[in-house]
Amino acid sequence: MARRPDILKRETLFAGRKVCLQVHRVRDSGGRETTREVVLHGGSVAVVAEPEPGKILLERVWRYAVEGSLLEIPAGTLEAGEDPADCAVRELAEETGYRAGRVEPMLTIYTSPGFLTERITIYLATDLEPGQPAREAGEEIENLLVPVDEALAMIADGRIDDGKTVCGLLYRYGRTPPAGGKEGV
Repeated sequence: MARRPDILKRETLFAGRKVCLQVHRVRDSGGRETTREVVLHGGSVAVVAEPEPGKILLERVWRYAVEGSLLEIPAGTLEAGEDPADCAVRELAEETGYRAGRVEPMLTIYTSPGFLTERITIYLATDLEPGQPAREAGEEIENLLVPVDEALAMIADGRIDDGKTVCGLLYRYGRTPPAGGKEGV
């Protein structure tokens, strides 16, 4: 069983609005010292939203870090002390305009545990009422209503490659997308 290394020193290099970058000096079980870079993040939510039977909401979002647009389920960062279910309702309304009558947690995942503490809880939102989005400044979002089978095909052919979206859709719809055009398992 893997043993937790001893943390010898923690140094904060940057503390921003959403993340904090730390460098940790650690000693492993063999007595070797090494450095670990850790990005602290307060957590996020994502929402699989079903406004119509057999259809889901996706967003085409410009992501600065990857210098391109991604297809994603609605998502957002938790405010300090915010209940994740409340955040899911808030983010869905802000980004899409839809008000959820019901949200249920489906699963919680680490996004990149090799260096990042972020955990995302993915919710299912149903009983949706349309409304007007109230996006934050700088949010470049195009809302799309997509048939579930088409979204699964987009995962299979690489048009959807956002991790939270892949996890949420495959978890919800319980299907393995075909790989390379072959039938799935």
